Amino acid sequence: MKPLSGKDVCMILTRNGFVQVRQKGSHVVMQKVIENSTITVPVPMHKEIKIGTLHSIIRQSQLTKLDFE
Repeated sequence: MKPLSGKDVCMILTRNGFVQVRQKGSHVVMQKVIENSTITVPVPMHKEIKIGTLHSIIRQSQLTKLDFE
């Protein structure tokens, strides 16, 4: 996977139905309502997100790795 910034990740999440609900410090919280629940994903607004953190964001968002490439 190529390195992504927090801004890049937020744009990808927005394209997939997430909306920004709040920001505190360097973290943005994105949410998506599905059926009877809500998916919440915190995104650090760093220049480059570490690969482990990116994998965690992908898992939490219930999207595929292909969505982030």
